[in-house]
Amino acid sequence: MTNPFLRRATEYIRDDSAFLAIVSPEPLTTFVAKHKKRELLFDHPVRVIGTPGSGKTMMASLVEFRLIESILRDQSSENNRSLASVLASCGFTQDERPTIAAVRIPMESEYRDFWELPYEPAVKTKLVLALIQARTILELVRNVTANRRRRVSDIKFVPRDGAGAQLEQIGGSDAESIVVRARSVERAIYSIGASLLPPSLENIPKEASEPYQPFEAIQEIEIDWDGSPCRLRPLTILDDVHTLHPEQFEALFRAIARREIRFARWMMMRMDALSPNAVFRSADADALPGLKAERDYLDIFMQTDSVRHDERRQFRRMATDMADRYLRLVQPLRDRNYNRFRDLLSEEPPRLTTGQLNELRALIDREQRDRGISQDRQGKIKQIVDRYIKGAKSIDLGEDVQLMMYRVLLHRYIVRTTGLTGNLFADDPEPRQPLRVKSTIADAARLILNDKFNRPFHFGLDDLCDASNENAEVFLQLAGALVERMETKAIRNQDPALTPAQQQSALRDKSKEMIDSWRFPFARRVRALVDRFAVGCRDVSTEPNASLGAGANAIGILEVEMKDLLASESETALILKYAIAYGAIVAIRDYGQGGKNWCLLELSGPVCLAYGLTLNRGGFLERRTTDLTLVEEEV
Repeated sequence: MTNPFLRRATEYIRDDSAFLAIVSPEPLTTFVAKHKKRELLFDHPVRVIGTPGSGKTMMASLVEFRLIESILRDQSSENNRSLASVLASCGFTQDERPTIAAVRIPMESEYRDFWELPYEPAVKTKLVLALIQARTILELVRNVTANRRRRVSDIKFVPRDGAGAQLEQIGGSDAESIVVRARSVERAIYSIGASLLPPSLENIPKEASEPYQPFEAIQEIEIDWDGSPCRLRPLTILDDVHTLHPEQFEALFRAIARREIRFARWMMMRMDALSPNAVFRSADADALPGLKAERDYLDIFMQTDSVRHDERRQFRRMATDMADRYLRLVQPLRDRNYNRFRDLLSEEPPRLTTGQLNELRALIDREQRDRGISQDRQGKIKQIVDRYIKGAKSIDLGEDVQLMMYRVLLHRYIVRTTGLTGNLFADDPEPRQPLRVKSTIADAARLILNDKFNRPFHFGLDDLCDASNENAEVFLQLAGALVERMETKAIRNQDPALTPAQQQSALRDKSKEMIDSWRFPFARRVRALVDRFAVGCRDVSTEPNASLGAGANAIGILEVEMKDLLASESETALILKYAIAYGAIVAIRDYGQGGKNWCLLELSGPVCLAYGLTLNRGGFLERRTTDLTLVEEEV
């Protein structure tokens, strides 16, 4: 049986019951229910933007009307009750009745093909828009009748005030006539795009050339719900609009942003369809000239711009829920009654072997002797470590971590006393700045232990979630690599739970495979850029005095320099755009440190796994935009 973690979630969409069994409501909660303009998400056009695998299609599929009706009609399962609660918080239902009739329209390659037709751009845009509207009407009818609780004739399309002429264009006021008209429009326009030789403008079929604007004519849909009328706001979700030609997307976006349109409309798209400024979330980056964010349209970014600690906590909750759902589909583990993914990832702190501990002690003794550190000073440093250990909550503070923490403080003492002399009676100067221990010193000790002794550093469910960069598909790919090893152990009648060493090995191998498989524009240059930054971060992170605490996983460019780079429209800006759009790096704007504002280019979780870097945020190396250009020139 195929490992379900390695299947894309979209493969489950055709089977409603299988889809509902594995889908998590958390993306809706995070990105829709908590959106600062939630009450306007069905009034303004909305761009839903994310990296590949961030859950755009899964979210669009979950809110389709047929699934919402199935969820509301069957509240016998805890899963459906939780989904219903989230749908209500997002505005798709109210008082256990639907309020929105949403349909998903996949923007497949045939739509882009229309841009190659030998017509004026306005004509091509009109054809595509009419095709989208016709298919939306047909999908609405299919969704509303999918559960066999009503017929087409039971549906009532409610026009907006003053839409008499437009009603005639869309086939009249009764649903059956509207469906007939939509089918004729779809058939006529499809024949144009699919023709080996498209017709001349004069010979375009009448059904395709006549005005057709149901998005402007129809305001609501009325159906029967448990014996009483129920009014629904129609919502069309155009999935994968980034596949359109850039000029085609611009024209389509302008067309559906018209205020006369009564349909709610969402567009699901990848970041690479945006400009570098928009990908970097620049404050002044509007979609198109004349269209202003939050006035003419709204954005939902599938990576939030909220407090980043909260962002991680939200994703951990979502990913844990998702992993537990997928785990039920793994038969060898289900047969052994494993239903919590966390239980299969051991978090027992690893330990160095006796030989490695002796090697570490010898290293410390040699360094103390070479530097002439007095016994009294050694005792003081040890007391600082001991005091921290007594009050710490972490369970990963064994003898190996304590020894490495001591070594870090030892080297900090050396750095802080260089050039100082002691008093007349002892060569034991006090450091310029007192030595203190925080959790970041313990984190640094674990990272350096990994570097020197290959002590496992990345393991446990929280690390797995944090390494996924709030991306569902990345999480499932990494989790899938772990599940493969679990299944193998289970089939051999071994305990399927993975040790920290087994987890780190699987995650590192999978991360390297993911990086090697990058096939997006400028992928080779992005790999070189990432390698240069990661090696630099690793070198600094493993310095004996841990100058950056828990370590670095980013570079920082001054905001003023980054703004100039993005305004330049240079190739470097494009390379960074694709690096962010495809999840190689994450941009953090206006990060304040040292009295300056920085743009952090943070390496993604898989890169951190592959290079053994910290997943803690905030540690960075100061760089200039010229450093980005130098890497390009070396490729």
